[in-house]
Amino acid sequence: MPAPAPPEAAAPIPGLPARSGVALPAPSSVGLEALALDQSLFAAAQGRQAEFVRDLAALVNIDSGTDDGEGTARVAALLAERLRAVGAAVEVKPALPSVGKLVLGRITGNGSRNVLLLAHLDTVFDHGEAARRPFRVEGTRAFGPGVADAKGGVVLVLHALELLRARGRANFKTLTVLFNPDEEKGSLGSRELIRSLASESEQVLSFEPPDGERVIVATSGIAFVELKVKGRAAHAGSAPEKGRNAVLELAAQIVQLKDLGDAGKGTTVNWTLLHGGERANIIPEHASATADMRLSDQSEVERVQKDANRIVQKHFVPDTEVTVTVEPRRPPLPKNPESDRLARLAQRIYLGLGKGLEPVAMRYGTDSGFAYHAGRPQPAVLEGLGVVGDRLHTAEEWADLTSVAPRLYLAVRLLETASVEER
Repeated sequence: MPAPAPPEAAAPIPGLPARSGVALPAPSSVGLEALALDQSLFAAAQGRQAEFVRDLAALVNIDSGTDDGEGTARVAALLAERLRAVGAAVEVKPALPSVGKLVLGRITGNGSRNVLLLAHLDTVFDHGEAARRPFRVEGTRAFGPGVADAKGGVVLVLHALELLRARGRANFKTLTVLFNPDEEKGSLGSRELIRSLASESEQVLSFEPPDGERVIVATSGIAFVELKVKGRAAHAGSAPEKGRNAVLELAAQIVQLKDLGDAGKGTTVNWTLLHGGERANIIPEHASATADMRLSDQSEVERVQKDANRIVQKHFVPDTEVTVTVEPRRPPLPKNPESDRLARLAQRIYLGLGKGLEPVAMRYGTDSGFAYHAGRPQPAVLEGLGVVGDRLHTAEEWADLTSVAPRLYLAVRLLETASVEER
């Protein structure tokens, strides 16, 4: 959500306007009955505000970019300690081939369902960013690298577990927590574990930041389209005719590949990275380009590959070789009845607070896609349970501190009631 991969944000959901987050026509809060406010829980959530801010500051002020092994290890050690304090059996292990370590905690309860909580501890920022922009609070907003995405979600998980323990509630068979160190670069070292844990779970709650009082019931999938051209080098001044210009062929191919997307299916393909040539006086022998692909339908990966293969058969520079490969990175979380069911429960919980909550589709990709595609039966997955925030992946990223108590209340109530409500 470091060099960062193309930023994970931008593919429309079919039939919905192209915005960063779009309200879905269902599930609506109309006709939903509010869950009665648990006064003691909400008071406890409010009472944690100052401690929450201190914990958030401590994490934000540790650099933990995806490729920062030292920083992610420091954060992992702190999180492991906190999980052990709430009675979790904890494992800290490498997330190969990623640099960092993941933290896996399990708590045994007395219920019948398995629940998985997901939040990532890495950020997109380079080492030294925390020193340049340390945690600060201005009014009701907190600032700093990763303050919302997703260190706010990580701290929210910790405090939700502590509230559950204090209340003596364990309405689950196993509550599993995964803090992974590589989400911002595709979760290469944690995606298989996410799938495995989700396949054993009835419910998955993920703590990415929403950009308002929302929960997320659908996200885009991500793929990269890699275009490579091989030509022939030659002296650009004395014998250009002996060369075969790979950059020229690449440019022509990009133009004819520009319409690979399909708005009706929620697919976009945008060319974002170009490389070619070695020196100004040499006809370039090699050139390459990468496109960011967003998708709502996983079958679009195969369709785009097939169309691209057909299109690149037409060459513009003779005797050049052109290859194109679609590389899936992250599957979508499609709109589905089980996510809608959990969203309705979340809405009922918020109605008890006298607040509205909007189910939306977001155009970025998250680990909820791996969780949803874990196998059959598919778990109920709800995304966007972290603190409210915006301007993610930028120096202006902020988290709304007024959202802490309601979001903490929501997380705990979901864990306490999701097994018995909304059947």
